[in-house]
Amino acid sequence: MSFFSNLFGGANNGLVNGAQAREAVSHGAILLDVRTPMEHEAGTIPGSKNIAVQELAQRLGELDPNQSYVVYCRSGGRSAAAAALLKQHGFEHVVDLGGIGNW
Repeated sequence: MSFFSNLFGGANNGLVNGAQAREAVSHGAILLDVRTPMEHEAGTIPGSKNIAVQELAQRLGELDPNQSYVVYCRSGGRSAAAAALLKQHGFEHVVDLGGIGNW
């Protein structure tokens, strides 16, 4: 099984730790910061794309459903909601880092 198959298809309920998230990004996954633009500007993981969870449903067209994503927020609640939303819309390769501090 490939790295992504193991990570995105595993029995981890879509949750990953920092090491797994960093490895996913090193293999091409996109970091998706679902905090507000103000939170993103105050500090972020370098290279992440920012789409606030409140805007995500309207901005799905900006994302490639065939791409792999690692979603994060401040503490984990919004990232879980964002990951669920993406999966409901056919994004198969989505994992949740939870809070930015887990990076």
